[in-house]
Amino acid sequence: MGVTIKDVARAAGVSPSTVSRVISDHPRISQATKERVRRVMKELGYHPNAIARSLVTQSSRTIGLVLSRAAETALANPFFPEVIRGIGAVANQARYALLLSTSLTPQEELDECVEMLESHRVDGVILLASRVKDRLVARLVQEGHPFVVVGRVPQGEGVWWVNTDNTQAAREAVEHLLALGHRRIGCLAGDPDYLVTQDRVAGYRQALEEAGIPFDPHLVRYTDFSRDQGWAAARELLQQTPQPTAFFATDDLLAWGAVQAAGDLGLAVPGQVSVVGFNDDLLSAYVAPPLTTVRVPIFELGRVAAQLLLERLQNPDAPARQVLVPTELVVRRSTGPAPG
Repeated sequence: MGVTIKDVARAAGVSPSTVSRVISDHPRISQATKERVRRVMKELGYHPNAIARSLVTQSSRTIGLVLSRAAETALANPFFPEVIRGIGAVANQARYALLLSTSLTPQEELDECVEMLESHRVDGVILLASRVKDRLVARLVQEGHPFVVVGRVPQGEGVWWVNTDNTQAAREAVEHLLALGHRRIGCLAGDPDYLVTQDRVAGYRQALEEAGIPFDPHLVRYTDFSRDQGWAAARELLQQTPQPTAFFATDDLLAWGAVQAAGDLGLAVPGQVSVVGFNDDLLSAYVAPPLTTVRVPIFELGRVAAQLLLERLQNPDAPARQVLVPTELVVRRSTGPAPG
């Protein structure tokens, strides 16, 4: 027969109800008692399952993570593992588990997220991206579920979110290319269904127009956030006449693809084509040439998102908070003066 809560209580010299309160991390239990009970639980091999824990605490002690893409696609992008790492650091410290939900369609995403919340499998959720027309966000707001978004949301002040100023950061990246003399700048824009894409393209457009360069939609390619798609889009643009002398990519994966496409066509980076990325993924400093990119503190985005959700859970009536995390343009060796 397995170890029970009564066995733990007897060995620790406390009541079963005290053990239950330790499991729920009740604030009125002293730290010394918590440590003693947890030590006994470990010695006896007692592991309260999530269902039993939720019955005792009225809480699953679990945070749901909602990825609006299939796992094999989303987790191939270095952004998502890193933001999840930031969330996990805070969750682990607060003794919360993580439950990851992935989906193939927006409807599947909505159904699975709402089911997680309504079945009390999770206490709240963190959405790892936001769409232009996001029915999930609207549904969660309508039903009053606790959630935080990594990214901007159209609902504005009524939603808890953490983000970077993607439009301003994109402007600075394109202004860097303009300062180097580039005038025909291609944009590898990512998926148009996501607000992050729209915001970064808006910054690209603003920088051009402020420099007196008309926005040319023929220089913009919307595609998936992947190296292969970046390669295909950049190769297509480089076959135009006249061809672009630089690329602004809304994700480092797209930028890596652009560098490869230029090389395949015999064009030197940055001698003949300059490339700027976005995110500063771990490998971007080590590709050849090292990538000029917008550094997004991805781990910090995850950490703040988790902190906001825990704050929301502890203070359900608190007004929604929005946090902007600063970015930085990191100039490396993939950008140089415009040719000619």
